[in-house]
Amino acid sequence: MSTQLAAARRGITTDEMKQVAKDEGIAEEWLRSKIATGSIIIPANNARPQKVHRVGIGKGLKTKVNVNIGTSTLKVDIDEEIEKARIAVKHHADTIMDLSDGGDVGSIRRILLQNAPITFGTVPIYEAYNRGVEKHKNPLDITEDDFLNAFENNAKDGVDYTTIHSGITKEIAKRILKVQRYGGVVSKGGTITAAWMLKYDKENPYITHYDYLIELAKKYDVTFSLGDALRPGSILDSHDELQVQEMINISRLTKEAHEHDIQVMVEGPGHVPLNEVAANVKLAKSLIGDVPYYVLGPLVTDVASGYDHISSAIGAAVAASEGVDLLCYLTPAEHLALPNAQEVRQGLIAYRIAAHAGDLVKNREKAIIWDTKMTEARRTLDWEKQIALSIDPEEAARIHNRSGQHTGNNVPCTMCGGACVYMMFPQQRKYVKENENLQQVE
Repeated sequence: MSTQLAAARRGITTDEMKQVAKDEGIAEEWLRSKIATGSIIIPANNARPQKVHRVGIGKGLKTKVNVNIGTSTLKVDIDEEIEKARIAVKHHADTIMDLSDGGDVGSIRRILLQNAPITFGTVPIYEAYNRGVEKHKNPLDITEDDFLNAFENNAKDGVDYTTIHSGITKEIAKRILKVQRYGGVVSKGGTITAAWMLKYDKENPYITHYDYLIELAKKYDVTFSLGDALRPGSILDSHDELQVQEMINISRLTKEAHEHDIQVMVEGPGHVPLNEVAANVKLAKSLIGDVPYYVLGPLVTDVASGYDHISSAIGAAVAASEGVDLLCYLTPAEHLALPNAQEVRQGLIAYRIAAHAGDLVKNREKAIIWDTKMTEARRTLDWEKQIALSIDPEEAARIHNRSGQHTGNNVPCTMCGGACVYMMFPQQRKYVKENENLQQVE
């Protein structure tokens, strides 16, 4: 079967392209041309049997939000993970990643695929790690075949995109021991890969067997999400030599994948101080070109434990405004515990806000329509419409109605009561817009 990239290069408009064009309000021909260059991707594994809502990710489209769920080695509760998946779908996550590394990760992945009919990603090395514990008791006893078999298992199950840490070489792994980092290496997949290379003095299997991964990806149309194994885990480590050197390698691997019609997005940090977020995006884009850029946060401070969804949403909004295409959310539980379903919801809502804030900068003409409708509803005291237009209507309704106040339209809320500006100055509630100037109408 053909990949989305191969189809676009041959001038074929796939059903997935038609759906994305309709969702985004763009021309199919324009979308197809951007997919052909690699600046937009539609992750869509052709082995996935059930009906799935696909999204486009890339330049010129709405900023998308990813939700991470999954078990850990210390907590395996499949019912809770299913609830997290359903929460993510209900509250409009664009993509979901299963990061399970505890329990039967293959079975868990297949169950979550069934319960999350949206674009779905994984990190295959977690399965290799899990199998290492199961077979050897020591996860670092895994073989090169374990790396590759895990990737193939994910592809066969219908995973749309996979994070592979192919930018970290054995040479870079050795540099980790010499470069002084306050936060060290915090990527689990990156740490497993680096530790494995150092233990066996072998090159990264994802590099040695990159051609084989390309072959599998082409067969199933799996999108590569080239992972940032060396992302900074502290704002003190932002933009160090390890991070930049890995990005240079990823740029080369991106071009190689494109030569074989494989869709690619590139992952970014991490922990970055606010004044460096824009620079980080510009640096990455200068190296990788217009391929979709996918960032975790970034967190702009390291002291927000319990509120990392807020700390990171600040960085995410700036990153989105500078051109980031997919935001990976964080929850209040980040750095503390495996998140529960409510924390998944909190993180997702925070990131949908960040994504829209970014779109108001880089895609203003379309994004502003939502805010314009909300402004009109507020100005006319239309509470039903205000709540419906809110990014989280359930929470907006709960807060508005909690004091037993009148819920009808044309009445003030308890914030200002009789001092409501639209009650005291009712002329403001009607206006016409001419030549970008607001004119009041008596």
